[in-house]
Amino acid sequence: MLRVFPYFLQAAWVTLQLSVLSCLLGLICGALGAAARLSRSPVLRLVGATYVSVIRGTPALIQIFILYFGGPQIGIQLEAFEAGMLALGFNIGAYMTETMRGAIISVDRGQNEAARTLGLSRFETFRAVTLPQAMRLMIRPLGVNINALIKGTALVAAVSVVELTYTAQRYIGSTYKPFEMFFLAGAIYMTIIYVTGHGVSWLDRRAALK
Repeated sequence: MLRVFPYFLQAAWVTLQLSVLSCLLGLICGALGAAARLSRSPVLRLVGATYVSVIRGTPALIQIFILYFGGPQIGIQLEAFEAGMLALGFNIGAYMTETMRGAIISVDRGQNEAARTLGLSRFETFRAVTLPQAMRLMIRPLGVNINALIKGTALVAAVSVVELTYTAQRYIGSTYKPFEMFFLAGAIYMTIIYVTGHGVSWLDRRAALK
């Protein structure tokens, strides 16, 4: 385990890169999806609902395979890392869409109505009243989504991205020690999630003080 540990650290860096990029894409997709789901336009609401339904209704592994193996058939040539990042980002974005939408609609309507009676426009009310409260409410649920995303990066091993799970599988072949290799990978995953969880808790405490 000590001999292969440096290679696992290199793989952990790939896992971190994949997690961060997928998370950023997921946050963008989540914000756009929530805006579409809450839009006055029936077309946008349908687009948002379809995105959430399709992505949440199919396995993330299938989505990775579609982008990586199916992409070339329609002229989209992606590296394994790119396909994995996009698939994981779009996937977690659907869950973040519902997290953000739930936080926004849970804000007391009376406060919005009070802001409107004071002369604030709909956008000003959303920016000054609804959004600050919704952001505090969505921190912990988004943290759960991010932890799920970090664990979900293991799926890209199926398309040979050299991250933690793939590295563990590769060294099983040379060491014949599956327990030790997967234990080491699992310990590094737990460390990453532990640090992430503490970061989310810190943000939640800071938000509660405001």
